[in-house]
Amino acid sequence: MKSLILTLLFGLISLQAAAQLKTPEWVKSATIYEVNVRQFSPEGNFAGVQAQLPRLKEMGVDIIWLMPIHPIGELNRKGSLGSYYAVRDYREVNPEFGSHEDFAAMVNAAHELGIKVILDWVANHTSPDHVWIQQGHKDWYTLDANGNVQPTLGTDWTDVADLNFDNKAMRQEMINCMAGWVRDYDIDGYRCDVAGWVPIDFWKEARTALDEIKPVFMLAEAEGNELYQAFEMTYGWELHHIMNDIAQGKKNAAAIHEFFAKPALPNNGFQMNFTSNHDENSWNGTEMERLGDARLCFAVFAATIDGMPLVYNGQETSLDRRLKFFEKDPIVWRKMDLVPFYQTLLNLHQTHPALIVAKGQTKPRFLTKNTDKSTLAYVRESGDRKVLVVLNLSAKEQTVVLKDPSVAGKYQNLFSGQALTIKVNHQEKLAPWGYAVYVR
Repeated sequence: MKSLILTLLFGLISLQAAAQLKTPEWVKSATIYEVNVRQFSPEGNFAGVQAQLPRLKEMGVDIIWLMPIHPIGELNRKGSLGSYYAVRDYREVNPEFGSHEDFAAMVNAAHELGIKVILDWVANHTSPDHVWIQQGHKDWYTLDANGNVQPTLGTDWTDVADLNFDNKAMRQEMINCMAGWVRDYDIDGYRCDVAGWVPIDFWKEARTALDEIKPVFMLAEAEGNELYQAFEMTYGWELHHIMNDIAQGKKNAAAIHEFFAKPALPNNGFQMNFTSNHDENSWNGTEMERLGDARLCFAVFAATIDGMPLVYNGQETSLDRRLKFFEKDPIVWRKMDLVPFYQTLLNLHQTHPALIVAKGQTKPRFLTKNTDKSTLAYVRESGDRKVLVVLNLSAKEQTVVLKDPSVAGKYQNLFSGQALTIKVNHQEKLAPWGYAVYVR
């Protein structure tokens, strides 16, 4: 069992003062795109990703997050190809994806386009046939009563072995492995799997070591204020579930008001906003299944509210099936129907000062009240620059009246490009799950 002392420290750590992170300047207006290398192309390799980098750049992608690229364990493997999150060797690349040279070529191509690359890092566990076990480091793992490695308790992850963070040698070697990808391949940071199950003091040690090589960007797959001691960004899980619940009629716009009534996040931290990701798509349903006709409305919301917007690979081609997790199941890039939609949203996020995250981000100013259950209107502001968003969060036609005189003025409709002068008591008529975005 992992140390009780570490668990208690993890629970109390939020009381400690957070050190200022060396956040790269490019983070403040960045957008992020998740790549499932296996499913991203028919080839399912680094070259297949590299071939599509120019179109991602054109669509407005600043950061690509690659799901784990390491070799996958064979012992207790799920399916024929296994889970990316059952890592067998932190220092190697999955041979199905290519070689180290292929990976380096892809990273270099991304950097030439101005795209940053972050890797998915699985620190909580490894595969049960990881090289560390083969090297005789069983004490680096959580052992059962018989002295055998075991999966993470409370999960169905039968294909992994839980790591022991009481072991200083294991922690140092993991940091060495993380540092190697930054030093040798110039990657730009990490998305850290189940980050909340790993002691925060480890993440702080790792972050310090990585920043000594170059300032990196860190995303935690977790929520919690203590994480901002080592991470710029956490997952917006709560807000994501609120979106799902509103689309399914379980909640209404009041839940969004309640969410944003919370205190600001510490250490200039912010969250990642998304309507889909690999977990949601494969296990909880496509965005069509979860959000239905509300999916584009909430994509607008995710891209214009506080935080960094994520696009999961395939959303721009209206991916309408759950990708298999343990088998080859390539995305069919045929329709590409939503490329202009996402390009418009991502370019806005990249260029408009009112949507900048971190280093003094501004909360949305709501123009509708929490008693307005079916509609939501808010403005993001930076001086006289504004992004005005009006959303219909219902399956019925709605009219929103903008009474606040401070938003009156000249705007451009984000999607049509048409100019509009908004006056006090402007009425915005919206179709079911409709949206309007005005920019100044």
